[in-house]
Amino acid sequence: MKQKCREGGLQPIGDIMRNGLPEFRPPTKQQMRLVESSADIRAGQGDKEIAYHHTVFCQTALPYRRVNARVWERTNGQVALRVEAGSALHPDTQQWVELPLPFGSKPRLILIHFDTLAILNQSPEFEIEHSMTAFLKKLQGYSPNGKEIANFRDHAAALTGSLFRFATTQGNRTFQVDTKIVTSFELWYPRDEHQKTLWPSYIRLSEEYFNTLKNHAVPLDYRAVSALQHNALALDIYKWLAQRLCRVPVKRPAFITWPVVQLQFGQSYKRIRAFRSIFLKTLKIVQSQYPGAKLQADEKGLTLHLSPPPISKLLPPAI
Repeated sequence: MKQKCREGGLQPIGDIMRNGLPEFRPPTKQQMRLVESSADIRAGQGDKEIAYHHTVFCQTALPYRRVNARVWERTNGQVALRVEAGSALHPDTQQWVELPLPFGSKPRLILIHFDTLAILNQSPEFEIEHSMTAFLKKLQGYSPNGKEIANFRDHAAALTGSLFRFATTQGNRTFQVDTKIVTSFELWYPRDEHQKTLWPSYIRLSEEYFNTLKNHAVPLDYRAVSALQHNALALDIYKWLAQRLCRVPVKRPAFITWPVVQLQFGQSYKRIRAFRSIFLKTLKIVQSQYPGAKLQADEKGLTLHLSPPPISKLLPPAI
């Protein structure tokens, strides 16, 4: 009977008593953050906080979910990314521990944090032991608990341990950089045997990565990054539009077919219709945080139009 009620569009009385009618349920914290951030962005309020991110990560994507593979590859047009999972020496056991490939929204947020600190300090070297906790508090809107910090430690370790290969193709020539994003870092292991987490407290970005970052950093609106923090696909779409829309020729809108869009963002979707559905739903969320984005979607693909960047402030001068 309950199944028939659901199929007929009715809601079981037990669900209503427990949760209330959907239209009268209070919004979640994530929904409220999206609404408040969208209102602030449209009103031009509180726009002093700028985040920065390397253009390669605005054009390619890390895995959305944990994968068993030790190598991850992604290509978008002339830009290619290859990530190789790393390892770290445990100080207690003196054994090398294999780290997974970075995945999900957290490595994306950590990378944005690293890139932002490097650009603002105009230095590849900085400490994050305290600033990461402050970053999480600012990002979430509340102080992180032990489980949340430990989770970020795991993702930070996977990120700092990985080897990254960036490549761009121009005509018949390929330019490639092979580097660890982080070349010097300190790992801290908790003594509690049940907390197998890694925590980089001292960070030094590689010179190769930092030099390319200085010349290819994309300004992002920190409020949007914070509002989209729980959705890796939304973060990727937002970053992609932030670096792409401002480069579309005025009189030549860019058309991208759905198969090409799926190749970039639809890592786990076999059916293009299923991918298109979730992409369009996520795109609406992204547009609430990037109201100046001008693009249309139809059954064939996306049409991008020249749009102002999400934040108009200029980058700090390069060293």
